[in-house]
Amino acid sequence: MNRLLDVYDLRLTPYREAWEIQRSAQKELIDQKLALRENPDLGKPVPDSLYFVEHPHVYTLGKSGNAANMLKGLAELTQIDAEFIENDRGGDITYHGPGQIVGYPIIDLDRHFTDVHKYLRYLEEVIIKTCADYGIEAGRIEGLTGVWVGDQKICAMGIRCSRWVTMHGFALNVNTDLSYFNHIIPCGIQDKKVTSLSQLLDRKVEESDVKKKITKHFGEQFSLKPEAKAFEAKNQTASNT
Repeated sequence: MNRLLDVYDLRLTPYREAWEIQRSAQKELIDQKLALRENPDLGKPVPDSLYFVEHPHVYTLGKSGNAANMLKGLAELTQIDAEFIENDRGGDITYHGPGQIVGYPIIDLDRHFTDVHKYLRYLEEVIIKTCADYGIEAGRIEGLTGVWVGDQKICAMGIRCSRWVTMHGFALNVNTDLSYFNHIIPCGIQDKKVTSLSQLLDRKVEESDVKKKITKHFGEQFSLKPEAKAFEAKNQTASNT
């Protein structure tokens, strides 16, 4: 475990802002990777990174998703203080909001394995182990991406990969207001429900503790050494203090 994993906490950040941060980080990693192939003496590779974030209420639809799975009209979303955004990740529709821990790994799979399906299974394993830390037996359902407790989804996943560098990631329901899922068919799956750590444990869960557990398991799963970093951007769009 000698390669570093830079870990950033963007805290509460609007979805589009975090999306742009991801794109910038992915582009930096790709550009340097290609440059190092041409000239290995340019310097050390940019580390893999993991961005934690919490979003204001938002519904996002993946590039292969069905807009019919959004059950409310766009005008109605203002009544629940939410917005709707189509993005470039895989998967169908999902919800992000306060009390949910979203993780965006920017990982160069050339450093690990060039297998997107294996990558998703690794992400699932990180969340399964995190749930186990709370005494919750989580697992997989064949043919359905994500992490489940019985037939209830606790963590949704959707990614995008360019030149084997990932973006987007996972959304773990911790203290999430699950009523917001009533306005969609989550991930386009009709016969499944959603749950959260707080619902299963019947108490509020400390989100900072969950992030520490995710970080630990992520580092172990990908053989990386996590290192907390302060986020800084040219326009100071977000900060970590």
